[in-house]
Amino acid sequence: MRLWLLWLLLLVACSNDKHYNLVDSELLVRVPAGFPPIDYPKDNHPTKLRVELGRRLFYDSRLSDDGTVNCGSCHVLSAAFTDGRVTSSGLHGVAGKRNAPTLVNLAWMKRLLMEGGVPTLETQALVPLHDTAEMSVGIMSAVMRLNRDEYLRELARAAYGRDSLDAYVLTRALACFQRTFMSGDGRYDRYKQGRKDQLNEKEIRGMQLFFSERTHCSDCHSGVFFTDMDYHNIGLTSEYADEGKARATHATEDVGRFKTPTLRNIQLTAPYMHDGSLASLEDVINFYNSGGREHPNKDPRVVSLGLSADEQADLLAFLTTLTDWNFVQNEDLLPLMK
Repeated sequence: MRLWLLWLLLLVACSNDKHYNLVDSELLVRVPAGFPPIDYPKDNHPTKLRVELGRRLFYDSRLSDDGTVNCGSCHVLSAAFTDGRVTSSGLHGVAGKRNAPTLVNLAWMKRLLMEGGVPTLETQALVPLHDTAEMSVGIMSAVMRLNRDEYLRELARAAYGRDSLDAYVLTRALACFQRTFMSGDGRYDRYKQGRKDQLNEKEIRGMQLFFSERTHCSDCHSGVFFTDMDYHNIGLTSEYADEGKARATHATEDVGRFKTPTLRNIQLTAPYMHDGSLASLEDVINFYNSGGREHPNKDPRVVSLGLSADEQADLLAFLTTLTDWNFVQNEDLLPLMK
């Protein structure tokens, strides 16, 4: 009897070791100065456990078919959530079709992907999960794998009140974590807040050029997000293998139109353009200074600028002031310890 009682106590002790004390609470979100408030989806307000779950899933390679690729493979924090490649590589190192976009200030972004083909951050995860050149796992296979993980199951229940880590939880947790990717503390931001020592004369000249009618840079790279969230054909090429917005609309007038990328942390996100065809910021400035190539859908504001070498250098200097070093070193955005 005593031996039986001892085994029973051991079993209870082992069972208690697997109990997770998961208590959720609302997450205090610190929106950068000057940014508008966030309009969260009604079913996905941020909490500590939802963000933790999303953070774990973002770096979980079980979300790829062969278990070698995760979201962080193509979106690296130190590179402002890009990967430094011309086009991203997915399973087995196969090159993808597009340059990895920076993931920043997604809480405010209207539609996603370069052609705007995805309406919400919650649905965006479906694209890489099902793309054979990216993760190629499919959402149902992904949730079956993840539900074998006892801690993730318990975390999903505590965060979303669901019976398991299902497709609903997976997509929302990833979105919840990615909405914490906020960047608005570059030297330019501090300068605008009154700290005039943050920019030198060269950078100020570049800023004046950027916001001038001569360059029209700020027509499209506008507001606190440095994007109008609209779609433009800039004359990158005369023929587009990737048709951009036309992939979503099938409209001839949308061929070559891509969503205006944010310029925040642009210093860290080379190479540039949807196809990674411009290797450096100097190349980008040279491209715009030349006026681009002719195309029927080309935005009429993209014309030869006639900037001198010194003016191009000034413009480049200003763009570096949009780098938010606190953002790209934020340990809360790195993988959690196991």
